[in-house]
Amino acid sequence: MNSTIGVVDQGHSIVFSFDDMMCYHGPGSPGGVAHAFKVLERALPLLEPDGSPERREITVETAFGGPGARDAFELVTRAVTEDRYVVDPKLERSERGRTLERFVFRLGYRDRVVALVVREGYVTYEFIELARKERRSAEDEKRLAVLKREMADRVMSTPAIDVYDATDVS
Repeated sequence: MNSTIGVVDQGHSIVFSFDDMMCYHGPGSPGGVAHAFKVLERALPLLEPDGSPERREITVETAFGGPGARDAFELVTRAVTEDRYVVDPKLERSERGRTLERFVFRLGYRDRVVALVVREGYVTYEFIELARKERRSAEDEKRLAVLKREMADRVMSTPAIDVYDATDVS
């Protein structure tokens, strides 16, 4: 988990770790933070092969509405504050099933756009069922916290290229 995400802000290089993202977000959704980290780790070199992209020119569209991912993208790109972050249910890929349908991301930078979808094995059915359950018991909340941490560990212990498929859709 020693990877970092690098961007440029007005000519100044900035580097973020997973721990930085967790400090910004807090403990609530480590799985979402991990997914955003891997999406950025996978997408940014495809969007700007010659170095780090300008953070304030990156756009993010996703079907995934989790707060951990939102906060991680905000920290790195400032896209939420600057209206370049969109949660769009139309991006869902229902053909991938309930477990994977919302883990779809489109990142843009200047004239490039990359679409990313999570591969099987990184999001569990049990996690999705508990996360979407309307009325969770205290026991459900405890189990969900364990599942979030397990997902974060699983995602962060794997190279981004193995977690997310990426397609250039420019």
